[in-house]
This record gives sequence, structure tokens and C-alpha cells, in this order.
Amino acid sequence: MNNLISLYINNLSIQQINNFAKSKNINLSDDELFFVYDFIKNNYKNILANKENFDITKYQNKFSKENFPKIEALFNEYYNKFQHLL
Repeated sequence: MNNLISLYINNLSIQQINNFAKSKNINLSDDELFFVYDFIKNNYKNILANKENFDITKYQNKFSKENFPKIEALFNEYYNKFQHLL
């Protein structure tokens, strides 16, 4: 499973992240978008290895007050949906 995730992340583009966010009614600023992109690219392995310890609220200050609750809810939704596969 991790090889599949690595392949996906390696091919992930900023535009794909932006399109996904918009499809979930999250309009990221350029700073937020670049933060998400860089964060995913640089930290996904660590998050997968330590998923029980990941605390998204540490990054609350990287997002607007409007976007963070949406991002947190989206993260929790997908974490709960797919945690058994990771």
C-alpha cells in the first residue's frame, strides 16, 4: 500500500490539490496551497508511520480562520474512512 501512496504523492501536483480543495468548498490562498503541497510532499511518510500521533491543530496558524475548520473536518473524514488501510 505504501508504494502505491508514494507513487501517487510523487506525481501529485499543486493544481490537483487546488482542484480537490475547491471540490470540497475550500478556497485556498496561494500561501495555504503551497504550504499544503510542500507539507504533503515532505511529510507524508512520517504521518503514515505515526498516524496516531499526528495533530493537525499544530498547523492551524497556516490557514485562515475560515479554511482551517474545513480542512480539519476533511482530514478527519478521510482519516476515519481510510485508517484501516494504512
